[in-house]
Formats: sequence, C-alpha cells, structure tokens
Amino acid sequence: MENFLDQYGYIALIIGTFFEGETAILVASSLIHQGLFEAPYTILFGFAGSFVSDWLYYTIGRLNGKYFVEKRPALKEKLTPVRQFFDTHKIQILFSYRFLYGFRVIIPIVIGMSNIRPAQYLFYSLLSGLIWSSTVNAVGYSIGRFLDIKTSVFEDNLLFIVLGFACFGLMIGFAVKHFAERKMHVSGK
Repeated sequence: MENFLDQYGYIALIIGTFFEGETAILVASSLIHQGLFEAPYTILFGFAGSFVSDWLYYTIGRLNGKYFVEKRPALKEKLTPVRQFFDTHKIQILFSYRFLYGFRVIIPIVIGMSNIRPAQYLFYSLLSGLIWSSTVNAVGYSIGRFLDIKTSVFEDNLLFIVLGFACFGLMIGFAVKHFAERKMHVSGK
C-alpha cells in the first residue's frame, strides 16, 4: 500500500474526494504523520476532487434540473419542501452542505436549480470547500497522530474501516434527514 500511495496518493485522493469526500481525505490525512502525505497538498487535492464533483452536480441542476423535475409530478411534489427549505436557509446551506454526509449530490443539484448564479456559487464553493477540506484534514491528522495509524492498519482492517465509515455516515445522514424533515414539515417515507 505504501508503494501505491507514494506513486498515486494524491491522484487517488482527488478521485476519492470526487466520489466520497470525507472518507478519502480522512484516510489520507491520518497518514500525514507517517510522511506519506503532506498537509497542504492533502487539503488542496482533497478540495479539488470535491470541488469538481460539486460543480458537476450544480451544472446538471442548472442545465437540466428544472426540466427533469417538471416532467415528473411526483418528484416535483417531493422536491417542493426541499426547495423551500433551501430558499429559507440559503446562506447556511451554502456554507455547510459539504459537511452533510449523504446530501452532497442532491444539494448542489438543488442549488443549480435555484437562482444562485455561477459566480455566487463559485464564491461559496471555494470558501466552504477550503473550510471543509481544512477541517476534515485536521480531524484526520489528529486521529492518525493520536492513534499512530500506519498503512498496515488500513491493509489489515480495510473491511472494518469501510464498514465503520459507512455506519458513521449513515448515522449522520439519518440524523440530518430527520432534522431536515422536521424543519420542512414533511414526514419520512
């Protein structure tokens, strides 16, 4: 694993954060103290993969989201409270959506469907992305340093680590979903 990370670590980090941001950056940053990654590059490359992913979904929402939803009345009905919630809490969502595990695809699509112009979204996505990347990097580094995590830990326990991150993400996602449904006054179905 160390040879792979020496050769492809930052490329793997970009790809990982494009698909699953928190897990990829947590793994990379937890190995900084081992010398396999450097903090500034981990922040930068982690941010880059997530930034491209967010812009892809924002663009999909901007170019095709409204048309797609208009053709599906059931989806439109379900999306109405989400859009109203976004309109009410726009600034808070623009700064925090990267931290909402499980919502990082749908929120940029909804933002793309809103009246947020690309220049506005660029500002918020740069600022919130750098805050997110730095925060997650600091958490991962602290955990890696405190537990003295080595690559062999990931090699020997990959299944448990993936299941642990998945369970953690599901718990956060469920809690956020429950909170959002209460705020939007809709029932979970």
